[in-house]
Amino acid sequence: MVRRVKGQKIKLEGFNNLTKSLSFNIYDICYARSKESQIEYLEYIDEEYDSARLEAIVEEVTRIINARLVQVSTQDYDPRGASVVALLNEDMPVAALQAGAPAVVGHLDKSHIAIHTYPEYDQLSGLATFRVDVDIATCGMISPLSALHYLIESFESEVVIIDYRVRGFTRDSRGTKLFIDHDISSIQDYIAEDVLDDYVAYDVNIVSDNNFHTKMRKKELRLRDFLFGDEVTSLVPKENKRIKAAIDLEVQEIFECKDLGRRMGRP
Repeated sequence: MVRRVKGQKIKLEGFNNLTKSLSFNIYDICYARSKESQIEYLEYIDEEYDSARLEAIVEEVTRIINARLVQVSTQDYDPRGASVVALLNEDMPVAALQAGAPAVVGHLDKSHIAIHTYPEYDQLSGLATFRVDVDIATCGMISPLSALHYLIESFESEVVIIDYRVRGFTRDSRGTKLFIDHDISSIQDYIAEDVLDDYVAYDVNIVSDNNFHTKMRKKELRLRDFLFGDEVTSLVPKENKRIKAAIDLEVQEIFECKDLGRRMGRP
């Protein structure tokens, strides 16, 4: 259950000119001993999250936040990676559609979604990392926060880093400036409790500036979830321990955004 708190609906004067931007980054990590297995992992990821899959995610996010797709551009890259960029409009009321109103009425076509993937591997350590960046910017009443739960479920992720910003201002019916139109003290308020239970989550929030940052890392890392390739079936206990320590370090380094020391296979 999402722990969202809804405030009283605000009566606005004219358009809602607030811009809400969500930056959602995930990291998926894998261990593959040989170069061949590392390449196989990257090819698997590239196929699993190609532009068609990303476009389907964009379409579902658009539905969740009650927006409408205006235009979508997709691209698969050689040798790896994919991108999808979509232009959105705030959805029109049903009454306006039934009345035959033009598509431009009541729309601010400055909203967009962009998804990019970044596969990477380190031959020395055998660790491969798959990163997904999702950026959603919306104008008007729609907010990208409602899509957070779906985005987290759409990608298997050991580390999640989220930024949310509200910019600009609008006015209520009395002319008072409003710099935010919804209740939020933390991004975690918009993430389901059963999802948060699987992660260690930290906040760095500047509430006075409507600037919110949350980063999460999986609490439990089971080695079998990170192994890829046929050769990992013959690992001995000592090697299992070494690989598990390397994965733990990799996750912590990404979570803290710093190199914490020597990594497996490096002098």
